[in-house]
Amino acid sequence: MSMEKAAAHATPEQHKVIPPGSTIGVLGGGQLGRMLALAGRNMGYRFVTLEPGADSPCGQVADRQIQASYGDVDAARELARVSDVITYEFENVDAAVTKLLTQEAHVPQGSALLYTTQHRLREKRAIEAAGVRVAPYAEITSEEDLRAAVGKFGTPCVLKTATGGYDGKGQWVIRSADEIPDAFAELSRAGTDLVLEQFIRFEKEISVIAARSPRGEVKAFPAAENIHVENILHMSIVPARISASVQEEAERLAIRIAESMKAVGLIAVEMFLTKDGELFVNELAPRPHNSGHYTMEACLTSQFEQHVRAVCNLPLGPTELLTPVVMVNVLGEHMEPLLKWFCSEESEASDSGVTPKLHLYGKDEAKTKRKMGHINLLTSDTAKAAEWMERTGIWDSIS
Repeated sequence: MSMEKAAAHATPEQHKVIPPGSTIGVLGGGQLGRMLALAGRNMGYRFVTLEPGADSPCGQVADRQIQASYGDVDAARELARVSDVITYEFENVDAAVTKLLTQEAHVPQGSALLYTTQHRLREKRAIEAAGVRVAPYAEITSEEDLRAAVGKFGTPCVLKTATGGYDGKGQWVIRSADEIPDAFAELSRAGTDLVLEQFIRFEKEISVIAARSPRGEVKAFPAAENIHVENILHMSIVPARISASVQEEAERLAIRIAESMKAVGLIAVEMFLTKDGELFVNELAPRPHNSGHYTMEACLTSQFEQHVRAVCNLPLGPTELLTPVVMVNVLGEHMEPLLKWFCSEESEASDSGVTPKLHLYGKDEAKTKRKMGHINLLTSDTAKAAEWMERTGIWDSIS
């Protein structure tokens, strides 16, 4: 179909543009909402967030915070009343409230994609419907189901809750048949569906963040190579240390998923890369993503500006990489050495060809394993960034 015919057949939603100066409502008040608001403020937008916790990271920089639970219908209606467009900053918001908002406000992301990605089985089926591979999996409803599926997939394999769960929570790596009763008993306590995944022996974990606007424009950011420690993202290396052909294929798969699911805004696509060069999609996140924080200084457009552009139906920004970069997370246990380093004279970074850019999220308590911020290490050589990290001693607890 030609662009002229496509425009003629476009729906009102595809035509609707939310210009700078408008108010963006954000379901969720965490760090992703905070960085979204900071990027959008530069473009002239105002922000209101709905978040149960007082003095939230997003609330600190928004024009207003509505303090209420995500399931509070009256609070959701107030958010709708004061917002020109509404988005969400994490996927575990109440899908029923999101559906209500789509009926009473402008929520270009809708509720369908949120409903899909909140449930691992629905998500996997949607990925397969897009013609993209996932690891072999089985729905588990009983210990007998689990025993049969483990027999089919072999060990190790991974049992996960279908809803909830993040940073390694809600999952159990089954390494022998002896663990089956305990794994089923532990995860079934969550009262949700369970899914068993065959373990993919991958060489690298990578992710691609794609953006799609209501008008149908789609762009992808360069793939990030992700390194996890204790199931929490430790660092993202960009450019990923993969071949050009794998890079292109990863971006193509992310764009295919964004188009197939009719995503609006960002969708992060996490993938496993095997030694044979095969890509399997692991998980999706319909929002800004930790592995995309590198874009804040290293790309022509940050993931947060791109999300604002997409949900407001503005033309998407260019995604080219300006400089190699290593993004490293700052957890609660890293805060004390980090602040000591940051408040002292630091010449080793520049001497090493590394420019650190610090982002802290405004959280009040530095708990162990809690994400408190991140640093983007801009460099001509990502190996130099890793060497600098080791010399600082900030991340000495990382094994």
